[in-house]
Amino acid sequence: MRKKTFVFLMLLVTPTLWSQQANINLEHNPQKNKGNLIPFSAPLNSPDVRDDRTVIFRLKAPMAKDVRLAGVAILTALGKSGQPVPFKKVDDNIWELQIGPINPDMYIYYFNVDGVQMADPSNSVAGFTAMPPYSTLVVHDSIPAYYDARNVPHGVVTRHVYHSDVTNGERELYVYTPPGYDRNKTYPVLYLVGGSGDLPSNWIYDGRVNFMMDNLLAEGKVLPMVIAIPNNQVVHRNHPEHAGLTFKLFEVELRKSVIPLVEREYNVRRDPKGRALSGLSMGGRHTMFVGFNSLDLFASFGVLSAGDVNSETSIAAFLKYPDVNKKIDYLFVGQGTVEAEGRMGARCVALHEALLKHNIDHEYYVGGYAGHDWSTWRHLLYYRFLSNLWRKN
Repeated sequence: MRKKTFVFLMLLVTPTLWSQQANINLEHNPQKNKGNLIPFSAPLNSPDVRDDRTVIFRLKAPMAKDVRLAGVAILTALGKSGQPVPFKKVDDNIWELQIGPINPDMYIYYFNVDGVQMADPSNSVAGFTAMPPYSTLVVHDSIPAYYDARNVPHGVVTRHVYHSDVTNGERELYVYTPPGYDRNKTYPVLYLVGGSGDLPSNWIYDGRVNFMMDNLLAEGKVLPMVIAIPNNQVVHRNHPEHAGLTFKLFEVELRKSVIPLVEREYNVRRDPKGRALSGLSMGGRHTMFVGFNSLDLFASFGVLSAGDVNSETSIAAFLKYPDVNKKIDYLFVGQGTVEAEGRMGARCVALHEALLKHNIDHEYYVGGYAGHDWSTWRHLLYYRFLSNLWRKN
């Protein structure tokens, strides 16, 4: 009888001893090696994240001559921007690299093997965008982060596929509705877009905007809203006339396809003060050149890691209105601390200075500890932009 009881208890306990990248729960520490089992179908454990926030990357590549760690986000975290970090060959088959400690966060990275960029073949936390696939390193803290799934009420993310006459094809957008969404209530709506290499799903899987909203709502720090995430890829990013074509086309796509779909399917406000537009990098430029030109649609804006050295041009639409501050409820311009030190940050500063010159009310914020990457964009949304939306209404 005792033996049976022991076996029963083991059955209860054993499943909680998850190994690395088990993908059973939405863990905040998925790459912590708890049971010494390698990820399913992987050749070995990589990345192996320790509680002291050091990380070991491994690659089985017996014929390789040179293996390096690459990627803007991870190299920025290591203070080695633009300088891929070499691995060492530890036996005839395996290459290894230990880094850290680094700040708890999520970092996109690649391996560079004999000059060829590739994702980590042992990492199940992989990303896909309008660019080739990459891997994500999750450096955990002792508790779930602000962007992790916590034990709080969760909203719903719905994928919509629709036909666009603007791009002459089938397109997608994602819509987040808050916990307890009530079709009898009317919600403000944020239209949130990505960067040059992003698809709508990236604001969910890399940006974690749905989990951040869930956590902010549970903390009482944000007002309930619907978030619509359309695809702002409307011209091939390598098209020689991309900059001249994308802004007008995306504006038409918003007006003819995206906003009508959202307002048909969801009970959202249909006035400018009930709509906001925000985006990162290229999406920040869409916010400037499309949103600033569409004050009949939007009254709140979030420009994340974007701007224009000739920012007089970017705010030209505002200058047509002598009472523009009456039309804008909230204008946020933000970037990362490391990003602000370089060429990318100069564009954001130029936008900020042009707004100051013309006395256009806005908030300018530099925060976090990262560069031009998701660590910055998650920080900007969670700690500033989302919680300040709709406060005037």
